[in-house]
Amino acid sequence: MGALSYPVLSARWSRLWRWGPLPLAAAEPFVDVAAEIGVILLLLTLGLEFTASELMASLNRHRYSGVFDFVLNATPGAVAGMLLGLPIGGVMALAGVTWISSSGIVARVLSDLGRLANRETPSVLSLLVLEDVAMALYLPILVVVLSGGGPWQALGGVALALGAVLFILLVAYHGGDRLERLLDHPDDEQVLLRMLGLTLLVAGVAQGVGASAAVGAFLVGIAVPHQLAERARGLLSPLRDLFASVFFVAFGLATVPADMIPMLLPALALAVIGIGTKLATGWFAAARDGVGRPGRVRAGMALGSRGEFSIVIAGLAVSAGVSSLGPLATAYVMMLAVAGPVLTRFADPIAAKLVPSRPPEAGTGSSTRSR
Repeated sequence: MGALSYPVLSARWSRLWRWGPLPLAAAEPFVDVAAEIGVILLLLTLGLEFTASELMASLNRHRYSGVFDFVLNATPGAVAGMLLGLPIGGVMALAGVTWISSSGIVARVLSDLGRLANRETPSVLSLLVLEDVAMALYLPILVVVLSGGGPWQALGGVALALGAVLFILLVAYHGGDRLERLLDHPDDEQVLLRMLGLTLLVAGVAQGVGASAAVGAFLVGIAVPHQLAERARGLLSPLRDLFASVFFVAFGLATVPADMIPMLLPALALAVIGIGTKLATGWFAAARDGVGRPGRVRAGMALGSRGEFSIVIAGLAVSAGVSSLGPLATAYVMMLAVAGPVLTRFADPIAAKLVPSRPPEAGTGSSTRSR
């Protein structure tokens, strides 16, 4: 992923290493690499919740939910970008920032709250899958637009990214047995090292052809067969928690509060709108699965967090010269990275107020492998 993925972090760290209260320059290389590994492991463990067949069924069932999600959540960012006078690349980047939920934060919050087996969770995870796969198409186009490239360059980048995603999906769907023989071993350390090695290799290849490294890691998780996936989740969880913590610490270190002050009001307005549009998205997707109204509210609240992909998108825009997008995106992501988990935690009381005539339903199962 490299500096391309997190230029907004790297640029600001250089100030904090020099002027911060502690001399952190020696930690910079470690934090850079650990933060990238954290995102990769978050998406890998999310992929381990699905099988390839479940993924294909979810994508087919929720394709209209994905379109609804894109239109409803990208539009506020695009409109805000035009009102702020951003160039076309900045408008497109801000639309992506407001569109994409944080797969890592959402998956971790659902796990911590014990909601992975709830009836609404498959629709939430399906939307996260659709968004993450869509990133493989969106990011190459965004890079070309920001760099001033032409349509043929954009088409070439999309073709490479889409080809990489389809190849990994085919391997996941047809090569599960071979992959299990490659990864399985009686020794847990061997399984852990093989999983990490394969994931980092695929993530690097995906990044090299213009797709997202995180999407590559997610697809590796999907490719792992069911029995081995359960074992891998237990082995990877401590590492995921460690490196994911470094990612969010890195995000905090890269935040300069003074830069965000002029953007607080626009960021707050976008955050309030973003909570509402994600609530509508979750409601729509969960309704397609026949989930009751309280579960639809829980689904919408769960989708509210923004995080790693929003930072990646903003970083690409800042590195291309749209500097005003950095503080706005940082304030926006920080607000929703905090508000999203809090609203998810209190989704049942909120649902009781929104739909008082029907009591909150209990989680009764799911199609995911977490069960």
